[in-house]
Amino acid sequence: MTTYQLAAKAGVFGRGRRAARGNGVLIGAGAVVALVVLAAVCAPLIAPYDPEAVDPLAVYQGSSGAHWLGTDDTGRDILSRILYGSRLSLLAPAVVTLVASVVGSALAISAAWLGGWYDRVVSSALNVVFGFPGLILAVVGAAVFGAGLQVAVVTLSVAYLPYVARTVRGAALREVHLPYVSALRMLGVPGWRICLRHLTPALLPLVLVQVTVSFGYTLLDVAAFSFIGLGAQPPTAEWGLMVAQGASGVLAGRAEQSLYAGLVIVVFVIACTLLGNGLSRRLLGEDTR
Repeated sequence: MTTYQLAAKAGVFGRGRRAARGNGVLIGAGAVVALVVLAAVCAPLIAPYDPEAVDPLAVYQGSSGAHWLGTDDTGRDILSRILYGSRLSLLAPAVVTLVASVVGSALAISAAWLGGWYDRVVSSALNVVFGFPGLILAVVGAAVFGAGLQVAVVTLSVAYLPYVARTVRGAALREVHLPYVSALRMLGVPGWRICLRHLTPALLPLVLVQVTVSFGYTLLDVAAFSFIGLGAQPPTAEWGLMVAQGASGVLAGRAEQSLYAGLVIVVFVIACTLLGNGLSRRLLGEDTR
């Protein structure tokens, strides 16, 4: 066997190993995300206690058969609060990413299709919003409208619009110049139908990847907003709020609430990022190296 053949065979085996490793990471990350979502859906069925039930006789208990992850400073079961907290902690980022993806994609595709002054106005507006960090917008919104998770959801939806729209617009500009789009125009197909029935499905994989990656970062922003006291309010069970409420326990040597809630946030964000990267390789045909 020649040196070239050996190198080619090694390259094939190397790509195969990388592909298998990438598939394993994709499946593992997807399993973690699916497990957390399932736990959120089934929280009322699997949570051992009411997440807001206070028990003064069970304050700061460690892990035991009665309380697997221990209790907080008011005797509430930490496991139950994490399970119930996953519902709000996932719902808020889901609304943010859904609104940002739908509105951002619509703006991007329409701007790429119409071009001209409309494209310039949309691009300028997106650049202005892009210059403000999401948390800054959320803090300004809370100062104007008051603290609350609803304000955080609205402001973060606006803040995440440019991230989706700028990416989709670049891909849409390339797509509108492809031959099949020109052929549809020559056949007299209305522009709205081309955008809805052809451009949108073609760009959907890109949007899906963007949504998957953004979801983890959105969850992190929502948790941070609750952590500083401007998001979910006590006694609501929410991961970011649990980290903040557990700060007093850390000083008392009982860090279970902050530790477990923070760990869940970190693991879920990492899983979303790995899932997004895996989908990017699969759906967008990127190199698996």
